[in-house]
Amino acid sequence: MKQRLAQLFRRPKNVAALLVALLGVALFFRWQNDSIQVERFECVNVKIPERFNGFVVVCVADLHEKEFGPNNARLFAAIRAATPDAIAISGDLLVDPPLNVDFARRFIVDAAKIAPVYYVSGNHEAIAPTQTEYLPFLKALEEAGATVLDGEKAELKRGSDSIIIAGVADPLLELKDDECLTSEPIVAEKLRRLFPDERFALLISHRPELAELYAKHGVDLALTGHAHGGQIRFPFVGGLVAPNQGVFPRYDGGAYRIGKSTTIVSRGLGPSIFPTRLFNRPHLVVCELKSPPSTQPADN
Repeated sequence: MKQRLAQLFRRPKNVAALLVALLGVALFFRWQNDSIQVERFECVNVKIPERFNGFVVVCVADLHEKEFGPNNARLFAAIRAATPDAIAISGDLLVDPPLNVDFARRFIVDAAKIAPVYYVSGNHEAIAPTQTEYLPFLKALEEAGATVLDGEKAELKRGSDSIIIAGVADPLLELKDDECLTSEPIVAEKLRRLFPDERFALLISHRPELAELYAKHGVDLALTGHAHGGQIRFPFVGGLVAPNQGVFPRYDGGAYRIGKSTTIVSRGLGPSIFPTRLFNRPHLVVCELKSPPSTQPADN
């Protein structure tokens, strides 16, 4: 075997072909991990008021401190090109503690120059070792220009029309483990409090596996992440494995309609435990709110 390999590499053409192949593989993996795929969705709902028809939300999920060019210039160019009315950060902006406050602050400052920013914490922020680290982190985000929606809501107004935007922090803030089943009562209690009326309800949450819970509690549109698209994706099959969902996850990326509710799952932008994405480019979600044609005013 060694002799055959030695003979093979003595031929310049073979060596050149091998180098070209290795270069091709390296470029492919770089493209898979560094080129942003922008995917546009429409949320059509009769509860969307007239003045919010065409309202655009960009969802930034699972960045994990990744940089797309200096100071994330390429990512911000993609966000800016979507002309958003709001930017939703659905958790895991950072990696594990200690929390990189400088990265988060810089990202929020630049994002807020494009559109109002709404933030919820993901599991990587939620496992901050102490509240003495976590609370100042949230304060830094607010000072940088973000509205933190960890269990809170805000009213978005356009003239006399309004919708509710709310968020739930990752349940790990209140749990000692990472079991999806034990997180449902915590999230359900927050949803009952956040959406008390019949206005259009937009939720920012890290966890996509709770999509049925969101639908049950009146969420019209949920923007989520966490699944990383299954990290490695197989054509015509989907993601391989996702946190809290296991092998071949149901909610790994895209839009899922449950009754009158829609959950959109971003495949995320940064790496996860496995450092390389495969057939799963960094994913930037752009969602446009649409009133059904029958509810839109007729042209005069």
